Amino acid sequence: MDAPITLHENGLGNLLGRSPAMHQVFGLIKRVAPTEATVMIMGESGVGKELVAECIHNLSNRAQGPLVAINCGSIPGSLIEAELFGYEKGSFTGASRSHAGVFERATGGTLFLDEVTEMPLDMQTRLLRVLETGRFYRVGGTQEIKTDIRVVAATNRNVTEAVANRQLREDLMYRLAVFPLHIPPLRERPGDVPLLAQYFLSTLNRGSDVTKSFSPSFLDALGSRRWPGNVRELKNSVERSFILADEVLDVDLSVTMPAPTPEPLEAARPAGVHVPLGSRLDEAERSLIEVTLDYCEGDKRRAAAVLGCSLKTLYNKLNSYARERAESEQNLGRHHLPGVGASVPLAS
Repeated sequence: MDAPITLHENGLGNLLGRSPAMHQVFGLIKRVAPTEATVMIMGESGVGKELVAECIHNLSNRAQGPLVAINCGSIPGSLIEAELFGYEKGSFTGASRSHAGVFERATGGTLFLDEVTEMPLDMQTRLLRVLETGRFYRVGGTQEIKTDIRVVAATNRNVTEAVANRQLREDLMYRLAVFPLHIPPLRERPGDVPLLAQYFLSTLNRGSDVTKSFSPSFLDALGSRRWPGNVRELKNSVERSFILADEVLDVDLSVTMPAPTPEPLEAARPAGVHVPLGSRLDEAERSLIEVTLDYCEGDKRRAAAVLGCSLKTLYNKLNSYARERAESEQNLGRHHLPGVGASVPLAS
């Protein structure tokens, strides 16, 4: 039997942290875990939201039941219904046997819906009904199934912005965020960096049966970084340095980690799009898409949300623009003079 989860000097169970921000999180986890309330874990990518969900489950009255996790953003929209609710044999092409979805497999325990804001809106409607009734049908099934689960959800988005951008139904937000729990980014808990780094190093040492250590300068470098990738980035950085070091981790961090992206000045971002009167509609649309993508620093998912279109639509538009540029360059190449490097302007 596993040892009970307890609050200790370095954290709560496997959740490590000595900072005031994390101790506040630990207190909230201990209060909500024994209840049946749905929890919405919010925080940037890499802060450890799944580890928080595991801690909530292990401290709950459902700890002896299963903890089933599903990443809503990694499953194609055409398959997510079957993954959530299961399907009957012969319900669609390729369904050679019946399959239990995560709502069945998590019965008696906890279902962790990671990146829930990436779930298609029509499926969010079905999810809401199941959360309210505790009943559902498999795809192709006629028998209603009752489920007994506790739901914990997570997202790296601002949920109010997700609702405004039609990425999350407002009624589902209220149903999932009965108890919202924000996990602070690593830059807001710098005192925890040495603790986490030492834990990762000790784990690596045990796995390789060695006794490598940190140099003081390396620890200083770790402490001075902002860690945009949060705990996940720290863990990966320690592991890369561990591989490169012989005995003491004293590797230049610029070798083991990508250079941090400078934070853009808000004033440098475009305030709007200026389209000359008489421009074609497709030209105006292209200008809007390109400026929005620039505003979002190349983040296509975020740009699609700002534009109010699907990520697939945005990719289709960008691919179309790329083909147009390639064709234009190809046509321009056909107008080169023989033996001359410069091209002749095309007639207008």
